[in-house]
Amino acid sequence: MMETAQQIAPVVAWGSFALAFVFGAVGHKTNFCTMGAVSDWVNMGDLNRMRMWLLAIGVAILGANALHLAGQIDLSKSIYPGPNFTWLSYIVGGFLFGVGMTLASGCGSKTLIRIGGGNLKSLVVFLVAGIAAYMTLRGLFGAFRVGVLEKASVTFATGQDLPSLLGAARLWIALAAGGALVAYAYASRDFRSSFDYTLGGVVTGLVVVGGWYLSGHIGRIAEDPETLQEAFVATNSGRMEAFSFVAPLAWSLEYLIFWTDKSRIVTYGIASVAGVIAGSLAYALAAGKFRWEGFRNAEDTGMHMIGGLLMGFGGVTALGCTIGQGISGFSTLALGSILSFLAIVAGSAATMKWQYWRMTREA
Repeated sequence: MMETAQQIAPVVAWGSFALAFVFGAVGHKTNFCTMGAVSDWVNMGDLNRMRMWLLAIGVAILGANALHLAGQIDLSKSIYPGPNFTWLSYIVGGFLFGVGMTLASGCGSKTLIRIGGGNLKSLVVFLVAGIAAYMTLRGLFGAFRVGVLEKASVTFATGQDLPSLLGAARLWIALAAGGALVAYAYASRDFRSSFDYTLGGVVTGLVVVGGWYLSGHIGRIAEDPETLQEAFVATNSGRMEAFSFVAPLAWSLEYLIFWTDKSRIVTYGIASVAGVIAGSLAYALAAGKFRWEGFRNAEDTGMHMIGGLLMGFGGVTALGCTIGQGISGFSTLALGSILSFLAIVAGSAATMKWQYWRMTREA
């Protein structure tokens, strides 16, 4: 008997919560932090956490494309590899997100992990980023995003994923890209010496792969009885999704605000936000690491609020964050995801250089 959307939706939501719970707990334990990865590299020349991020990307590429080639999911049904290449949005959005995550002491996922650990600063960042993301999706900022940034685009004859653009076999490109990233991570003896680096990178990559399977296979209906078209159940985009932590902040706030509206459901993205916080909280309590933390002063408050604002705008504009574009999108081998990843790293590194200049000038 064919399952209905009403039957599948709770499975997708609870599955997303479970995967995000694991990510939140492991992310807290291993200190998986993309902003921290850039900081260690720029300020100390330490590439271990950057290797952990790249390992997660490599694992996600190998796993997601294995599912695609096995016919379990179709990566072209996600938002990332479409033919419309909005290059200016990727660059501007990614760069501003990188600036924002540095000012806010962490990206979207790290913000949720820090909330689970008792960080009230990150709670403020969550609220500001969620409102800014909503304004970029449907409000004031959205007019600029659509009317200016998205006007600068190139439409390819095929999808923007590397196999389509290069006319090459997906299998070999996925093996080359994913394998190279995994090999680079483990080329370092220092990296290999710490199990936490492997745990953080591999689990994060596998969680993204699990997310693709959950929304793209379990949550897929070949023919919706109402529309007679293919449908992906319980996703805000209406397409298959993997983890991303900017737009889901907006959808989570919207769900809480319209709580009594019975037409609204807990979607994949909303459940993932709750799952990361819960997983981080569970680990913090079990490990005795839960600590309340607040702002030092007004400047600290202002910087974090500006950071949240830039993350909300930049993340939606770039179609994702360090996880959304940096791992989930990257796993589809989409050119826009790779460009966004580079722009995020550039924005974060530039902001750290500015912070260092400012600190030395004041000293």
